[in-house]
Amino acid sequence: MKVDFWQLSRDPVDKVVALIAQRVLDSGERLLVVSKHAEQREAISRTLWKAGPESFLANGEASAAGADRQPILLAEACEPANAASHVIFADGQYREPTGFERAFLLFDDQTVQAARETWKSLDGTDGLERAFFRQDRGKWNKVA
Repeated sequence: MKVDFWQLSRDPVDKVVALIAQRVLDSGERLLVVSKHAEQREAISRTLWKAGPESFLANGEASAAGADRQPILLAEACEPANAASHVIFADGQYREPTGFERAFLLFDDQTVQAARETWKSLDGTDGLERAFFRQDRGKWNKVA
């Protein structure tokens, strides 16, 4: 399993979720986006629907009918009703991503300490690959 840590600086969380979501869908996979904040999930949903001039990233809330058919599911809990293989923790709070191939922890200045503690707690975990990404002049770079 892979866990990617993405430190937000310039771009807001909804824009970064859209970037990752497009890559996940392009690879033929499904995505779960987890946030305990309903307002944040609503903002992410709006951004996904208007992701590009010629496309949109279809999504829905886990509590809505047809959640199992959504390529991108927005939820408060880490429960992939849509059989997602990838999960984004958009609120900066790490949860155990059991059953996922890849997890993305997005964090900012307010959640950086928790992200550091999570990084340390995962050190030495068998079968786990970690990576750290930071934005530099608008471009995302892997730094660890």
